[in-house]
Amino acid sequence: MKGLESKTVVLAAGLIGMVWAAAGPSPVRAMEDDQVTTFVEVEQLEYRIKDGKESLSWDAQAWVGGDYHKLWFKTEGEAPVGERLEEAEFQALYSRLVSDFFDLQVGLRQDFKPEPERTFAVVGLHGLARYFVETDLAAFVSHEGEVSFRAKGEIDLRLTQRLVLQPMAEVNLAVQSVAERHVGSGVNDVELGLRLRYEIAREFAPYIGVNWERKLGETADLTRAEGERVDSFAVVAGLRFWF
Repeated sequence: MKGLESKTVVLAAGLIGMVWAAAGPSPVRAMEDDQVTTFVEVEQLEYRIKDGKESLSWDAQAWVGGDYHKLWFKTEGEAPVGERLEEAEFQALYSRLVSDFFDLQVGLRQDFKPEPERTFAVVGLHGLARYFVETDLAAFVSHEGEVSFRAKGEIDLRLTQRLVLQPMAEVNLAVQSVAERHVGSGVNDVELGLRLRYEIAREFAPYIGVNWERKLGETADLTRAEGERVDSFAVVAGLRFWF
């Protein structure tokens, strides 16, 4: 166990070091030449009715920095109403612009739920793909040596000056099975969402929508063994805001 933890720390340090070196001059010194700004966006703060049960979920991110170097913070999770947290994660990342539309990000992710907790080294790409699809691709290596990947994309389709339709999709994949976390090897799950928001102001918009999740492969088998459903459909209502 200690050997795996040491290897993970060395891997994370090595990845961060390579990106740091590729940045050329000291990122701190480079940031002194940029105007340092901050941005906070709560992409989803919503109430869900799923399989007859109510829950609250969130998906938010923030950054501070200049044009080329930033510190990013990301968090997401879900809590059934009146119950304990079901899912909760937090990421802290160093981000460097590597093309006109994409940042390379490295850092750490902490999963607080589901148990047992996990700490991951993170390497990813975040930015705008073709047709203005906001894209988040990430690879994770846990302190137990478990390797997984996540791909997420969403796009804003402006119907009017105030109405915006936002489709989204997310896929998770794991290299190893982790039975205690109900995760199998291969593609674990897929999530699809469709939200319609009304921008009272560009910075503040209530929305309604639907969300569908499906567990796949070995993960679905582990879920069935626990007597739980492998798919769910939710009606959602929430707020999106930024500042």
